Amino acid sequence: MENSSTSILEKDSLSILRDAVDRLEAGFSSLPPASAAVPDTRPIERVILEVAERLHDNYPYFHPLYAGQMLKPPHPVARLASMLAIWINPNNHGIEGGRASSRMEKEAVSEIAAMFGWKTYLGHLTGGGTMANLEALWVANRLSPAGRIVASEQAHYTHSRISAVLKLEYEAIPCDRRARMELEALKRSLDRGGIGAVVATIGTTATGSIDPLPGLLKLREQYGFRIHADSAYGGYFRLADNLTAETRRAYELLPEVDSIVIDPHKHGLQPYGCGCVLFKDPGVGRFYRHDSPYTYFSSNDLHLGEISLECSRAGAAAVGLWATQRLLPLAKGGEFARGLQSSREAAMELYRKLRADRRFLTAFTPELDIVIWAPRAARVSRASEIARRIFEEAEQRRLYLALADLPVKLFDLQAAHMEPDRHTITCLRSVLMKPEHREWVDAIWSILDQAADAVM
Repeated sequence: MENSSTSILEKDSLSILRDAVDRLEAGFSSLPPASAAVPDTRPIERVILEVAERLHDNYPYFHPLYAGQMLKPPHPVARLASMLAIWINPNNHGIEGGRASSRMEKEAVSEIAAMFGWKTYLGHLTGGGTMANLEALWVANRLSPAGRIVASEQAHYTHSRISAVLKLEYEAIPCDRRARMELEALKRSLDRGGIGAVVATIGTTATGSIDPLPGLLKLREQYGFRIHADSAYGGYFRLADNLTAETRRAYELLPEVDSIVIDPHKHGLQPYGCGCVLFKDPGVGRFYRHDSPYTYFSSNDLHLGEISLECSRAGAAAVGLWATQRLLPLAKGGEFARGLQSSREAAMELYRKLRADRRFLTAFTPELDIVIWAPRAARVSRASEIARRIFEEAEQRRLYLALADLPVKLFDLQAAHMEPDRHTITCLRSVLMKPEHREWVDAIWSILDQAADAVM
């Protein structure tokens, strides 16, 4: 498929940055002139051009033929706004270090909270999803000091690591055939007692599966545990209108959970270094209380450092997010939401092609924009070997997929007459998270078809 642009990397927006820097500088024109910190740009140019050469050693994450890991290029407005803010380099710990960017963060976070139906909340940006989840589990532990943390066996590995850092007991709950937390297994664990918080994964990073939130909420009524929704990857799909009724129901119930994590640097079109944590009860702010006499003196307004475990944190991330949401509001039916819907359409189209092809074995219908499949073979071990070879062959043809080792129960091996000689199967995996992936499905399929023919 021909790219509609004459260049591969978007560069047209760069001219906007110079004009924006000039306007930024005009806001400080009353200051006395100061000599430039770096008067000679020639050494800088040499180094930056060398950097450009070094960066060739990357997969083309920005291109639609990169359909492997969860990597999505930032929107041009996010890149420009973040770079513009870096000229000042604000710090969103205390208002003294980032007056404008702190206010922009509060506004952007309030829009994310509103997307989840929360008007009253406590929340802020973080350096990423790991730090956001750490804060959520830290608060859960402060509320239930003796309670263990449980999540599904397909939850992100960060939860077990964070629990170890916080010295919390952690338990992985088995999953069903759709890679979702198994409610009966959770109930057996609840009957043993001692659970403080259950992590509901709203979009697993391996398969895009949604844990059964309606059932979790019913169990909470009976057992009284805390529910933390890790929607770092899948949270923005609350805006999509092309989900199944079952998946839609889980998103409708998200306002009922106790805390939520979402990563704007995934589907939120931001550069890396932008996560967000939200708490339904603003009262949990009492756990953050501390004194910092040299950073909190300049304003009676809330300093973000007063409700965050992180100290210095880039204000540029907040500026990029604010600008993106200004251009693309978090509204159902809007341009941002249509991009998410396009990603899901791409996943469904690829799934249909795979399902109709006798060379491949598909798992369950994708809930979001991740597709997993495996080659058919006599044994699981053989299918896993073929998957790796197709992965390598596709890369030689400039199609970049991913591999994932997943439980064999996600596939109907009996119907496929495959011997389960292993507990896990190495699958091919594709994350079609770029809006333009919908237009590239045929090209992706064509290369995959050729790669499979070459191997099988």
